[in-house]
Amino acid sequence: MNTKDALKIAESKKLDLVNVSPNANPPVCRIMNYGKYKYAQAKKEKESKKKQKVISVKEIRMTPNIEEHDLGVKARNALKFLQDGDRVKVVVRFRGRELGHMDVGKEVLMQFAELTSEYAEIDKQPRVEGRNMVMFLTPKK
Repeated sequence: MNTKDALKIAESKKLDLVNVSPNANPPVCRIMNYGKYKYAQAKKEKESKKKQKVISVKEIRMTPNIEEHDLGVKARNALKFLQDGDRVKVVVRFRGRELGHMDVGKEVLMQFAELTSEYAEIDKQPRVEGRNMVMFLTPKK
């Protein structure tokens, strides 16, 4: 249909001529109430945002020479985060001479993963980033 004819029809019905698919050959237009359409789109988008679960990343920091009880406390805090559906970033910070004993930090991270294994699985294996060793845990399905 000719563009001028479509505009005349839209004006006679007191509606808008909306270009639905401009890239098509020929372009596709629709006669509709544009304000009502935009309102419905906004409402759909708002409804879909309500159903989304925002996953945040919680961070837990430790040192390689952490005591057994302190490790347990950190693990319990991580379990709370995991049960809420959040990811947990576990960081072991090395200072000074501790940098020469990266294996101790890896053992601490693996022990931490074992303490939380009931609710979590390792998303990213421990790896060194500067003075830190980082591991990510995600909640089990």
